[in-house]
Amino acid sequence: MLMFIFLLSIAVLLFCIIKLKLNAFVALLVTAYGTGILCQMSLLDVTNVVTDKFGSTLGGIGIVTGLGVMLGMFMYESGGIDNIANGILKKLGDNRSQFAVAVSGFITGIPVFGDVVYIMFAPMLRVLSKRTGYSMTGYACAISVATTCTFALVLPTAPPLAVAENMGISVGIFFFYALISAFVGMIVGGIIYGGILNKIDHKRGKTWDFSDMDAEIKAAAEETGKNDRPKMGAMKALSILLVPIILILLGSFAPLFMGEGFVLDLLSFLGSKNVSMTIGVLYGAIISRRYLPRSITDIMSDGADKVGLILLITGAGGAYGGILQASGIADFITGFFGNFNIPILVLCFVISQVLRCAQGSTTVALTTTSAIMASAAASSGVSPILCAIAICAGGIGLSLPNDSGFWAISRFFHIDVTDTIRGWTLGGFVAGVAILIFVCILSLFQGVLPGLL
Repeated sequence: MLMFIFLLSIAVLLFCIIKLKLNAFVALLVTAYGTGILCQMSLLDVTNVVTDKFGSTLGGIGIVTGLGVMLGMFMYESGGIDNIANGILKKLGDNRSQFAVAVSGFITGIPVFGDVVYIMFAPMLRVLSKRTGYSMTGYACAISVATTCTFALVLPTAPPLAVAENMGISVGIFFFYALISAFVGMIVGGIIYGGILNKIDHKRGKTWDFSDMDAEIKAAAEETGKNDRPKMGAMKALSILLVPIILILLGSFAPLFMGEGFVLDLLSFLGSKNVSMTIGVLYGAIISRRYLPRSITDIMSDGADKVGLILLITGAGGAYGGILQASGIADFITGFFGNFNIPILVLCFVISQVLRCAQGSTTVALTTTSAIMASAAASSGVSPILCAIAICAGGIGLSLPNDSGFWAISRFFHIDVTDTIRGWTLGGFVAGVAILIFVCILSLFQGVLPGLL
């Protein structure tokens, strides 16, 4: 009966999002309430679980997510991200432009949301494709896979924060291994697979329409001519990102190598996710001030506005996951799949991938799966850190037309649906599977590697 209710709840969620076009926030709340009632929870318990889990999810990720968006806006509006991308492209050259594109997307995807990255890079990549002859589908694959790997795995974005909160793991240690895993996904799914697409397209003699490029280049040149404001240098922009990252890593790994005392307490305080991100935003505001086209207050206010809906969706996903836990569905599902002797890492990946494919949202898939798998991961004997990464990997690939990101990539890069599926849908899946294989290998050494016990 519990399995039937779970499948029905997923079907209702999909119906609300895809057919009724309800916002994911409302659809998740409707599904959460309905699931609790069908499981014969008392009405008071249903409302309490939804409210409490919504609040605890936002309490764990709200401050960091809001600060992370502000940090990214300082990097973006100061021109620092442009200089990071241009510097990498210039250093590697046209012959290795796919590497530069992927690395640029990987770096900028940490503080900047995906659609913004696509808007930033699309004109540049179309010019590059026209100049170098490299497949536009290959470029779209490189940038979109790299960006989504960081969005799904690397803090301070909302999905991995929600996963870490639901699974009760150390943010800093999770960040360290997730960052390496995301890099693996970028290499395999973005660069290697993207290179294969480029070779296939060249072999077929495939071409792209760049007839509108002259107007775009002229408009960009006119805009540049009007703006004589200096841009922040690449290294200075990167330092905005590195300050909170370094503090988080120090605070997380220091207890593994240091004894108790004032220094450890100080590092733990500075390395807590909220404090480190606050320091990072203050540092970013100070060093980017002279490069900004508008006031720091306006930029921070815009950042707070942008993060609102993301937090609501993430919180509602946590509430739905809370109902699945409180009703006993989560334990039943993990026990059901356990009867098939599916390895826990593969199970984490598969459930997340199915949810991602079914309803389109990485955030919803990761939040829900981590709530379902939290108790099973804790008792499995496999590091919860690695289980969390496997869940995040499942949220990367098989993006279908029910995902708004699918259409953003198709529209901004001027590629058709078939090429979007080849470059993004399959490219993301290749990246996710590569990360799953990587964490399976890491699990063989979890008794040796720091932080994975």
